[in-house]
Amino acid sequence: MHDRCERRRAAVLPGITAVLLAMSSAACSGAAAGHLPLTTVADIPLSGHTTRWDYASLDPIAHRLYIAHLGDSVVMVFDTQQQKVIADIADVGHVHGVLYVPELDRVYASATGTDEVVAIDPKTLKITARVPAGDYPDGMAYAPDVHKLYVSDEHGGTDTVIDVRSNTRVATIPLGGEVGNTQYDPVSKHIFANVQTRKQLVEIDPATDKVISRTDLPGAEGNHGLYIDAASRLAFIACEDNSKLLVLDLASRRVLSSFDVAKDPDVLAFDGALGWLYVAGESGEVSLFKVQGQTVSTLGTAMLGPNAHVVAVDPALHHAYFPLKALKGSPMLRITQAQH
Repeated sequence: MHDRCERRRAAVLPGITAVLLAMSSAACSGAAAGHLPLTTVADIPLSGHTTRWDYASLDPIAHRLYIAHLGDSVVMVFDTQQQKVIADIADVGHVHGVLYVPELDRVYASATGTDEVVAIDPKTLKITARVPAGDYPDGMAYAPDVHKLYVSDEHGGTDTVIDVRSNTRVATIPLGGEVGNTQYDPVSKHIFANVQTRKQLVEIDPATDKVISRTDLPGAEGNHGLYIDAASRLAFIACEDNSKLLVLDLASRRVLSSFDVAKDPDVLAFDGALGWLYVAGESGEVSLFKVQGQTVSTLGTAMLGPNAHVVAVDPALHHAYFPLKALKGSPMLRITQAQH
């Protein structure tokens, strides 16, 4: 994700509370104002400066949340059980993407400041490798059968392919436009990526590292965010330029529905146990949807917190984690729990 949508917010939510998040967002969003079926569990102070955060990735077994502190060029490690920061891994220039890969017990982070991807060992919390990527590496996805990491080179119009066994770049796939998020589909075992300037979702075969299909996305404007729910065979596509969520049937390659969402949507996360899709917006709003089979319904849109454009979800606890740039003058992690 990129920094185009930084905004100041005039109001912040209260601190630690157990009341229902119910602030109206009518003044700052095209999405319907309403309530979120979430309660705030805690607001935990974070280390570092009041600068921009980016992607987050959860290791639920080790109870660790890895967060890209973009403005500080740091990968923060947060213990979700003890609810405290346990490490700041520095020298990851303008870190955007962060991905914990359980099959490898390894963390990867994309550093746009140096156009590289770094590998981090969770045991030592040290950087173990640096791999050249393309222009402005951002989102990442892992294809386990071929032991490859796919990295969205947003400005370069490519996906960089990294062999994780040697931590070397083995391919660069031209996609023909500005690249949004990249995701892995465990059913087809293919990689999908948004090409936002072409309003397309492209499909890559990891066996050949070639583009094998392009799906036009009617109604898309800046299709950046992407999440694939393998069980429902649906791709959820967040369009930052018109604040829409497109629901794509991966079998028919047809857009089934379109929803208004939190203004300037960015990161998507999914609670598979509940079938809840989170869409976090640059505006600080969050939209929630219920997914039942291929039926998608709105649960609500409301203000979550200033700059709450990043979300990670723990389906076991039904907790959602939102790093906030500044709350009461300090960086905070807002932890919410689903009310279902």
